[in-house]
Amino acid sequence: MRAFRLQDWLTDPVLTEVATPDPGPGEVLVRIGGAGVCHSDLHVIREFEPGQLPWRLPFTLGHENAGWVASVGPGVRGLEPGLPVAVYGPWGCGACDRCLQGVETYCERPDQAPVVQGGAGLGLDGGMADYLLVPSARHVVPLPDGLDPVTAAPLTDAGLTPYHAVRRSWAKLTPSATAVVIGIGGLGHLAVQIVKATTAARVVAVDTRPEALELARRSGADVAVAAGDDVAAVVRDETAGQGADVVLDCVGSDATLSLAVSIGRVLGDLTIVGLGGGRVPMSFFSVPFELSVQTTYWGSRPELVEVLRLAARGLLHTEVHRFSLDDVTDAYRALEEGTLTGRAVVTP
Repeated sequence: MRAFRLQDWLTDPVLTEVATPDPGPGEVLVRIGGAGVCHSDLHVIREFEPGQLPWRLPFTLGHENAGWVASVGPGVRGLEPGLPVAVYGPWGCGACDRCLQGVETYCERPDQAPVVQGGAGLGLDGGMADYLLVPSARHVVPLPDGLDPVTAAPLTDAGLTPYHAVRRSWAKLTPSATAVVIGIGGLGHLAVQIVKATTAARVVAVDTRPEALELARRSGADVAVAAGDDVAAVVRDETAGQGADVVLDCVGSDATLSLAVSIGRVLGDLTIVGLGGGRVPMSFFSVPFELSVQTTYWGSRPELVEVLRLAARGLLHTEVHRFSLDDVTDAYRALEEGTLTGRAVVTP
């Protein structure tokens, strides 16, 4: 089968031929229908030197995956060949407190997991291939009626990650609240929809690109403002001077975090969504009182089920740009150049 593999650190991945795996006990082989192209892959490809990550090379990229059950190993029940499924990407030990809660992103026994702090496409073979071998049936989630694998694939990360961030702030997203989403890309355009679908809060969207701001409006944003304008003034006007109850920074840079702090409300939430960086200047007066600042990583398996059901009901729509597996390098190039709006999905 074909697979898009990272062969060595700080080198471009290559499309190559590898053997199609056979599922062993408890394993599931998924025929890939869609694999999302995520910006975090570029961090893995471009930034990490040998020894920085506890992963072995080579491995196939692709951590946003959906398709159809191809075959199952001994002991697997309830997953028949041909069943459309999504794959929960983070793979923990399955036995610690966090894994038992379905939050395998925060596995507390990573030495017992298939790969330390990773999963499909992150240290182990992912879905940028014709087939994906999933090491446990618990990571395979049947798709609700009306949802196809191409649509579902990006929801496993680009949908799940902002959903987890929004969900943890639900108590602050009241009908009188305002949420600000900074960066309307693959995660951001879904973050806007998630806030609108699950709360009654108003949404202000911020981006540098006119096409991204238009996508934000189509996604339900009440206000879309260019980052070059006085965003803080706009937010003050929209909130009667109080600031945003929840800020979701889907970029993660010094500039966006500085903006986020300047528009946050006392007792509000500021969450960095995705694999971003940046610094928050901390002092007694530099941050609104009791503004909680946190990072999140992906989401839980039960939350993935909720995201898929929202999409099946038509409440979430991913702006998808399809690429064949032969054109996967073009997809990553477009992502790196910033010419994509929405999410690129590779469809073997």
